Amino acid sequence: VQLQASGGGLVQPGGSLRLSCEISGRIFSSSAVGWFRQTPGKEREFVSAISWGTNSINYSASVKDRFAISRDNAKKTVFLQMNSLKPEDTAVYYCAVDLASRPQTRYNWKVYTSWGQGTQVTVSS
Repeated sequence: VQLQASGGGLVQPGGSLRLSCEISGRIFSSSAVGWFRQTPGKEREFVSAISWGTNSINYSASVKDRFAISRDNAKKTVFLQMNSLKPEDTAVYYCAVDLASRPQTRYNWKVYTSWGQGTQVTVSS
């Protein structure tokens, strides 16, 4: 499985961005696609995840009510709509796939086996 993340950029506080993650290769109904972010010197942080086969969605507390994850199975693409962006949202954002996902581990970046290259999001005035 290969992933290509895109859509990052520079935005002012309060602005919006939409990230996309295009997936190639086989992905299953038991899989999940997650978004994580990372800043220099810090561990990769869970942002959101969506099941490929069910309506199960997870968000971190820091982005819930501001971010929305969705998917288009036909196009094999997952989106992360980010609204009301804050300077602390600045990071490199990665998408990743866990082919045999379990809800209780979806927050853990270590269970994801395939990763995209990352896209930079900078929130600054």
